[in-house]
Amino acid sequence: MKKYILALIPFIIGIGCFMAFSIIGSEVAPDGTLVEPFFLVPIGYLFLATGIVGLIVTGIRSYFSYKASDR
Repeated sequence: MKKYILALIPFIIGIGCFMAFSIIGSEVAPDGTLVEPFFLVPIGYLFLATGIVGLIVTGIRSYFSYKASDR
C-alpha cells in the first residue's frame, strides 16, 4: 500500500480543488462581472489526470515485478 500513496496524493489534491471551488462559490460584483475561482477547475482536472497516470504506472510496475519474482 505504501507504493500507492505517492500516486494517491494528486487525487486528494484534485478533490480538494473541486471542494474549494464549490465552497468558495461565485458572486456577481456590483459592476456586473462574475467573480469566481475558476482556476481551481483546470488544476483539479490536472491533478486527477496525474493521479490516474501515476496509479497506472505504479500498477504496471507492480504487476511486472510480481511476475518477475514469481519465476
